[in-house]
Amino acid sequence: MKDSFLEVDYHQISKHGQGACGDSFFSSKTGERTILVLADGLGSGIKASVLSTLTTTMAASFISARMDIKRAAEVILETLPVCSYRKIGYSTFTIVDALQDGKIRIIEHDNPPYVLLRHGEIIHPDKQAIELNINRKAQLFYSEFQLEPKDRLVFFSDGVPQAGMGRPGLLLGWKQEGVEKHIVQLLQNQPSLSAGEISKKLARKAREFDGGRAADDITCAALYLRKPRRTLLVTGPPYKMENDKVMADIVKSFQGAKVICGGTTSEILSRELGIPVLVNLKEMRNSKELPPSADMQGIDLVTEGTITISRALQLLEQNTNLDTLPDNPVKRLMSILTNSDIIDFVVGTKINEAHQDPALPKNLEIRRNLIRRLSQVMEEKYYKQTNITFV
Repeated sequence: MKDSFLEVDYHQISKHGQGACGDSFFSSKTGERTILVLADGLGSGIKASVLSTLTTTMAASFISARMDIKRAAEVILETLPVCSYRKIGYSTFTIVDALQDGKIRIIEHDNPPYVLLRHGEIIHPDKQAIELNINRKAQLFYSEFQLEPKDRLVFFSDGVPQAGMGRPGLLLGWKQEGVEKHIVQLLQNQPSLSAGEISKKLARKAREFDGGRAADDITCAALYLRKPRRTLLVTGPPYKMENDKVMADIVKSFQGAKVICGGTTSEILSRELGIPVLVNLKEMRNSKELPPSADMQGIDLVTEGTITISRALQLLEQNTNLDTLPDNPVKRLMSILTNSDIIDFVVGTKINEAHQDPALPKNLEIRRNLIRRLSQVMEEKYYKQTNITFV
C-alpha cells in the first residue's frame, strides 16, 4: 500500500509493589517488516519477567531468521517449562508479524484476543485453531489479514480484562467485552488517536479499575495504519557553495514539518529563499544554557545546530519524558521528531570552524556522526523511518 505508515507503540504498568514487570514487549523493525511480541510470564516479579523475556527473545529470533510464524510458536511451547501443579506453560504470548503495507499475521497463545477496529467498529477476522500435542495439550490461534487505512489493532495482557476483579460492581473484572467497548468509545471521541495514546489510555483505565494500584502486570500495544507524518531536518552548510541552492530547493519543495538546526545553515537558507531570520529575543534573555531559537516563515523550528542536537540526542537516548522538560528549543525539537514517522536528514558536510575551539566540550561530535547517532536512536528506540542525505 503506497504512502502508508504502520505506527507501533505500547504502554506498560507493573503490578503494584513489584520492581520488575512480569510482562515483556519486544519490537524489531527490519526494512518493511516489523515483529512484535507480547509475553506474559506466570505470576509476577523477577521470575515472571525472566520467563516472559525468554519468550519474547525466542520469538523475535525465530521470526527474524525467517522461521514460519506457526513453527516458531510451536518451538517456543516445546521449549518453555510447564508448571507441575497447574499443568500450564510458564508464559503466554501474542506474536504479530507486520509488513509496512499493513499485511498482518498473528499467533496467539492464552493471551486475551486482539481487537481489530475498522470505521469505528470491531472486526473479527477468521482464526485457525492449531492443536499441539507436545509435553502437554496446547492450543494456538493463527490469523492473517490486510489492514486498511485508519485501522487499529490493539492487543494486551490479561491484566487489562481482569482489572477490577473482585471489586464492587466488577466481580469478574472489566472483561474482554468491557475493554472492547472502551476502545470503541475512545476512538469515537478522538478518531485520530495515536497508537501510543490508545495504549496509554487503556492501560491507565485498567489501573483505575484496580483502584489506582495495578493488581497484575498491565501491558497494552497498538498498531495504526495511516498516512505518514514527515519531517525534514536540515543542518550544516553544504560542502560546496553551489549546493546552497540545492539545499534551499529541498526545503522549499518538502511536504511536512521543516526544521533548521544551525545558525550558518539558517543564514544560507534565508538568503536563498528570501525569508528573514528573526531571533527569539525572549529566549536569549531567559536562557543562559541554550542558544535561542529563531523564526522563519514556513519553517516549523529554527535552532542552533550541534549543541541543540547533542542535548536532544542525549535526552532521547534516555527515553526522557517530554512532559518533564521546560519549554525550550531542545524540547520542541524532540517533540517534532517523536511525533514524526519518516524523518529526512539533510546534512551539510562543510567543517564548522567554531567547533574546533578547544574550549567547547570534548564530546561535541562533528555533525555527520551526530546525525547518524540520532537516526539510529529514532529507528531503534522510537520505531521511526529515517533517511540521511549529505550535501
